[in-house]
Amino acid sequence: MALCVSATVAGQTVESPLPAPVWHDEPPQRARWLHHAWQAEQRHDRTQAAAWYCLAARHGSLEAQHRLGRLLLEHGQAQHRQEGTALLAQAAALGHHRAAQDLLALQGTQVLQAQPPACLTGGAAPVLERVTAAPDATPRPVPHEEVERYVAELPMHKRRHARLIQRLAPSYAVDPRLALAIARAESDFDPSAVSPRNARGLMQLVPGTAERFGVRDALHPEQNVRGGLSYLRWLLQRFDDDVALVSAAYNAGEGAVERYGHVPPYAETRTYVQRVLQFYRAPRHVAPATP
Repeated sequence: MALCVSATVAGQTVESPLPAPVWHDEPPQRARWLHHAWQAEQRHDRTQAAAWYCLAARHGSLEAQHRLGRLLLEHGQAQHRQEGTALLAQAAALGHHRAAQDLLALQGTQVLQAQPPACLTGGAAPVLERVTAAPDATPRPVPHEEVERYVAELPMHKRRHARLIQRLAPSYAVDPRLALAIARAESDFDPSAVSPRNARGLMQLVPGTAERFGVRDALHPEQNVRGGLSYLRWLLQRFDDDVALVSAAYNAGEGAVERYGHVPPYAETRTYVQRVLQFYRAPRHVAPATP
């Protein structure tokens, strides 16, 4: 769902679609805060969204500052709209392109006289009207259109292999978004990657896993991806589509997950699981439509 902003300030209107945050441009903690804010907006809880955006902006996120400014312009009272304009001006001055574009649409606004909201310096977040909407408590995976933007922005040599994963994943009943999350965490789309444990290729198959799923050349991109997708499909069935357990098993082995009954207490594995969940965003796998 795209957030459409339509705000009039000093006779000027800002109106353009504002998509979900592009999470991979932010450090992990700020990305989580941005995602929490986005989810709050989808629930129409604008005060909570403002609080999360404030937190991320206070820690240096220009994207959060821009989104908070837009939120205040659309849904705030007069003082909030002035604060929103100040936020756009600050973000634009620091190089945020979309904030600069929005600011141009607000010609005539007294930008220099406006002050940003107090929450950027530790004060309370702005209180905005909440709109009642039908509840939807089911976390959903990252939107397909956002993943498309992400893949399109990859360097060409990485984009080619990301497209290969997207193309093959549905035939293994694996959500391409989850397959991309795994490949990103494993090799960052490098088909020649070899780990100290001799895991190889795009999906980082160790020799035993490669042999188990019929991969003769683990450095051959398509063979490697097919082997990795076969393993993912097997893990999804074994762990009932639980993304945390599946990604933990892919990293540490299914035996480790079964011994502990949850994500193993290995720092590497827990970081890995967080990275996959940060990309995929949903705790349960969503099977793709039958190709």
